[in-house]
Amino acid sequence: MMIDAVKCTLRAVEQSDVEIMYRWENDPEVWRVSGTTSPFSRDQLQRFVDQQRFDIYATRQLRLIIDDMRGRSVGAVDLFDFDPQMRRLGIGILVYDESDRRHGYASAAVAAVQRYARQTLGIHQIWCSMEASNRASMALFRSAGFEECGCRRDWIWTPDGYRDEIIMQWIAE
Repeated sequence: MMIDAVKCTLRAVEQSDVEIMYRWENDPEVWRVSGTTSPFSRDQLQRFVDQQRFDIYATRQLRLIIDDMRGRSVGAVDLFDFDPQMRRLGIGILVYDESDRRHGYASAAVAAVQRYARQTLGIHQIWCSMEASNRASMALFRSAGFEECGCRRDWIWTPDGYRDEIIMQWIAE
């Protein structure tokens, strides 16, 4: 499966992605935004890739790899908590290397997911959440038409104290 975006391509996870996902998933800086608390083994990631061969209707989740126009993997989009009855899902996005950020990959990926979700999955709304201090994510999703719809106070624990979590949603027209 491939979904074309303006500056990148979203594609299904492949066996060869285990190594790059191993790097991404085991970075404590990524843990801070993903809610992860322990490392992933290559075997765990291999099983995850194996499960991705099933349809989103079966697993209720889907990971798409973001490739730049040269085919280099720069990040991932996770679709999760897919509810076909209520026609909604959650989205998370990662552009891993600082040098790949602010090049439009994330905004192109979110726009492509919005089209895919609406046209292929019949989704009515997509939601996301992020730490209130994550201004880049808030700006990304605002620019894609997401609106803030809630705040969970002291929701995210960090070594520096509790942080608020902002919830945003996009409703298809």
